[in-house]
Amino acid sequence: MEISKAEIASAAAATAAAHNASAAAHGGKSELMGAEILVKALQAENVKYVWGYPGGAVLYIYDAFYKQDTIQHVLVRHEQAAVHAADGYARATGDVGVALVTSGPGVTNAVTGIATAYMDSIPMVIITGQVPTHAIGLDAFQECDTVGITRPIVKHNFLVKDVRDLARTLKQAFHIARTGRPGPVVVDIPKDVSFKKTAYAGYPETVEMRSYNPVRKGHGGQIRKALQLLLAAKRPYIYTGGGVVIGNASQELRTLVDMLGYPVTNTLMGLGAYPASDRKFLGMLGMHGTIEANNAMQNCDVLLAVGARFDDRVIGNTKHFAQNERKIIHIDIDPSSISKRVKVDIPIVGDVKDVLTELIGMIKESAVKPDAKALAGWWNTIEGWRERHCLTYSSGTGDVIKPQYVVETLWNMTKDADTYITSDVGQHQMWAAQYYRFDEPRRWINSGGLGTMGVGIPYAMGVKMGKPDSEVFCITGEGSVQMCIQELSTCLQYNTPIKIVSLNNRYLGMVRQWQEVEYAGRYSSSYMDALPNFVKLAEAYGHVGLLIESPQDVEPALREARKLKDRTVFMDFRTDPTENVFPMVQSGKGITEMLLGSEDL
Repeated sequence: MEISKAEIASAAAATAAAHNASAAAHGGKSELMGAEILVKALQAENVKYVWGYPGGAVLYIYDAFYKQDTIQHVLVRHEQAAVHAADGYARATGDVGVALVTSGPGVTNAVTGIATAYMDSIPMVIITGQVPTHAIGLDAFQECDTVGITRPIVKHNFLVKDVRDLARTLKQAFHIARTGRPGPVVVDIPKDVSFKKTAYAGYPETVEMRSYNPVRKGHGGQIRKALQLLLAAKRPYIYTGGGVVIGNASQELRTLVDMLGYPVTNTLMGLGAYPASDRKFLGMLGMHGTIEANNAMQNCDVLLAVGARFDDRVIGNTKHFAQNERKIIHIDIDPSSISKRVKVDIPIVGDVKDVLTELIGMIKESAVKPDAKALAGWWNTIEGWRERHCLTYSSGTGDVIKPQYVVETLWNMTKDADTYITSDVGQHQMWAAQYYRFDEPRRWINSGGLGTMGVGIPYAMGVKMGKPDSEVFCITGEGSVQMCIQELSTCLQYNTPIKIVSLNNRYLGMVRQWQEVEYAGRYSSSYMDALPNFVKLAEAYGHVGLLIESPQDVEPALREARKLKDRTVFMDFRTDPTENVFPMVQSGKGITEMLLGSEDL
């Protein structure tokens, strides 16, 4: 039965009167349920969207959501997608993403999303339901040890046992999530805490935590040492990661690089921090990086690392990396990331934006200038590597679609538009990183550290809700996309018209590539024998489906999809099943020991 507006207004008036009476009885403090305090906390934090899925342990919270209209709850089809969507929203906007799941399987379904955000340092608050406090530890229905399960994959987590602690705990959760090195924070709320009442004096305006005081300002002496080393370099290189994007320091990085004229590279997570269209950008480095980016990393004499962590996919074998002597300056908000894999010479702990700003100021005041002659010689060497054109690919006979061509075509069509690209994980992710040349930060939304398949569509939903006027494309594969494909239903319900570019090669492509290279072509369980008709599947979900089988139809299909501004469009591109991602550095090899094409196999 439909509820009339008059009935809703009457109920709201009765609720307000009850609150006023309660406040009068408690000396001006209103008495609220824990669920109501939670909603007020989210409102105070300016939360606009919460992605979630209801269940018994969180029904009081959902009831509180029903009674407000400033926060939109987005009902996903799986809890994993709730966390991924909130994660994508946070990556694109810089705001804290919020997800809400119930106890037990709700939490365990969310674990992959939480771990994904943790590995990439994404600010999030995940609210989880829990069985009543008196039932904890008694194997109650839908009980699990949320704090224990999530402890290794969160920045921090809380179990709130007293409703009087709820507002303060939420304030701390948001503070921890967004400051220092950002990350996901879990707040576990037992069912009785959500329905118990307490006097509520308002959401805390400030937060103090003796055990948590992240450093922002870098040590001035260390920055001066870094300056001297940088200006004396003969073969300098600037290596930046996701920390520059997350720390909103892209403009400072651009200023620094332009002042010095030094070559620069981004990791997979750092793409867009420096414009790919600028000549000083050498492309992405690492396992599937360019020759020029990897060779410069190995052969530089002074390396400035900013918001990066020298992970295995970036520098490969650490012993090989250490063969060439170089001085390393490392700027990072997280002291535990410095000298974790590679010993550095000048560590600088601090917010990358603040440290780069101070470094730029010192350069402006310094009378010393970079060695122009040495720098010119270094650039000549780099240009020699660049002339190898390592990202050139064969267009084949013209009767099969090359996946690189699809990405290049998309980039050419959208490079001047307000565009966001999400991806899943696999070959398509690497082709997107290589051939879509990002000029702005926060436009490339993908799972880097954990490498989570299935994130593409939920990420795109989250981005589209955060950036409703932008074009949002999800570049995926027929393997990854099926892991969260049920979220096409969510796209329809909440009108998030995303465009899905599926590079369908009928294989788990990256698995097949490794099996070709490392396992003598023994393709064990990497071929997809029973794929759905994606066009019909998209249509069944209420969307538009397009099948593209020839190269000449690639551009028209993308144009058609872009014209359908208010529809989600699933484009099933049948691509070359034998195509591999090159360059490629095999596991255990050094970053200059690259395979450049099929002839190297």
